[in-house]
Amino acid sequence: MSRKIKATKYHVDIPRIENAVREIIQAVGEDPDREGLRQTPNRVAHMYEELFGGLYEDPASHLVVDFSEQYDEMVVLRDIPFYSMCEHHLLPFIGKAHVAYLPKGKVVGLSKLARIVEAYARRPQVQERLTGQIGKVLMENLDARGAAVIIEATHTCMAIRGVKKPGAVMVTSAMLGTLRSNLATRSEAIHLLTGGRSIGA
Repeated sequence: MSRKIKATKYHVDIPRIENAVREIIQAVGEDPDREGLRQTPNRVAHMYEELFGGLYEDPASHLVVDFSEQYDEMVVLRDIPFYSMCEHHLLPFIGKAHVAYLPKGKVVGLSKLARIVEAYARRPQVQERLTGQIGKVLMENLDARGAAVIIEATHTCMAIRGVKKPGAVMVTSAMLGTLRSNLATRSEAIHLLTGGRSIGA
């Protein structure tokens, strides 16, 4: 196992992950000391440090800096790429998030919406929870009149194991506030979030 242990900004226990990965390598019948696998525990540990960094980040902190703006129409950011780790098998799911909110005198920079998606995605997740968390943090921290989130993703836990159906796209949505209660506004949100195309297409 590597003796090279670097400091972590996320408080992830690198040596503990290294030991666990070494055990897994041995458990599947491989030699963790052979050349190709010798550095694998260290590489995996630092990969997990990155993939789960969202556990040590408060997504709401990205909504602290906002702007007073008398704008009351929908704000939409589509096609935000993300990757996350399914907590059931610790395999990635990868896709795009589409986010919208109806401001009530307070807006944020568009990059903040992407940062919220990333902060929630970089932790053990399920897609349904991820979708709801993004919508909820917008409602609570922007005092928005409504929020909507649609996520489309492919799951490697379904593509490479079990049912083995690569290419299947899972779609989840969260409609909150006015975007849930008002049918016309909800329809407008869905149209803007999807660009008018069929979901999953």
